Amino acid sequence: MKVLLYFEDENLIAKSGVGRAMQHQKKALESAGISYTTNSKDTDYDILHINTYGVTSQFVVANARKNHKPVIYHAHSTKEDFMNSFVLSNAIAPLVKKRLCDLYNSADLLITPTPYAKHLLEGYGLTMPIYPVSNGVDLSQYEHDNSKIQAFYDYFHLTPKDRIVIGIGLLFQRKGILDFLKVAEMLPEYHFIWFGDISRILIPGKIIRAIDNCPENVEFPGYIIGDVLKGALQAADCFFSPSYEETEGIAVLEALASKQTCILRDIGAYESWAKSGTNCYLGKSNVEFANLIQQVCSKRLPATGNGAYLVAQSRSIDQIGSQLKKIYEIVL
Repeated sequence: MKVLLYFEDENLIAKSGVGRAMQHQKKALESAGISYTTNSKDTDYDILHINTYGVTSQFVVANARKNHKPVIYHAHSTKEDFMNSFVLSNAIAPLVKKRLCDLYNSADLLITPTPYAKHLLEGYGLTMPIYPVSNGVDLSQYEHDNSKIQAFYDYFHLTPKDRIVIGIGLLFQRKGILDFLKVAEMLPEYHFIWFGDISRILIPGKIIRAIDNCPENVEFPGYIIGDVLKGALQAADCFFSPSYEETEGIAVLEALASKQTCILRDIGAYESWAKSGTNCYLGKSNVEFANLIQQVCSKRLPATGNGAYLVAQSRSIDQIGSQLKKIYEIVL
């Protein structure tokens, strides 16, 4: 069995969740002993597993069809998670939905990260088999490491005495960036850090204005990877994600793998695993979020890192490799 694992514009998507999914898929296939190529000009493959939506992706699908190769589309995107993101995203969301449906209908089978995303896609009228498979997380990358924790403290000139709340994501309203800032304003004694960046040309003016006028206790270091980010996930008092919509949330998986206490908005993407007080804390309003952060940081609520790690283990790279192998065998 050989798979054409296709991602269009790899450099463009590198900072996104799809970009991290790309790296995880490669590792998952390697862990399962599945041969793959990422070269679309390579015709010696048995299955096309495609992840992107551009014009070139469409041609790759058409070529696979021409050569009678089965096609698996990895449905990372939905209309719902496109809305409230880029400038004009809500206006063009119906066109995006139509485009996604046209592409997804070209496949023999769909993979999507969560049962919630599967439910959305079925609501679009898609009738082919749809399998929920997590994007996965590389547990080895998030093991406790004092040197990474110190790298984080040094980078931000912080100490273990500081109360630290971190968030990760693109600077989208959908990701809850405005709520993150409002909660930070409610808790001036805490240090809030949001990791993630995107061109200011692509985000609405109200987001730019909110970031430019953010509370003094908030930092936006931009897109950071490596030891500093991994140290942040381990050193912070909590990971706070007030996102309104996700298909899965890879940053959340990374926080779970770091045994971090996660404070999350109660949304559909997490409903298959999230148990408030056991592996995370769930909230629905900024007042709830602020109260949860205060109680977690003061240890009036217990840490949920051990329960979080169990969730991450069930989504390890090895587990994802095994699941993908079974799906490939089905489509063949």
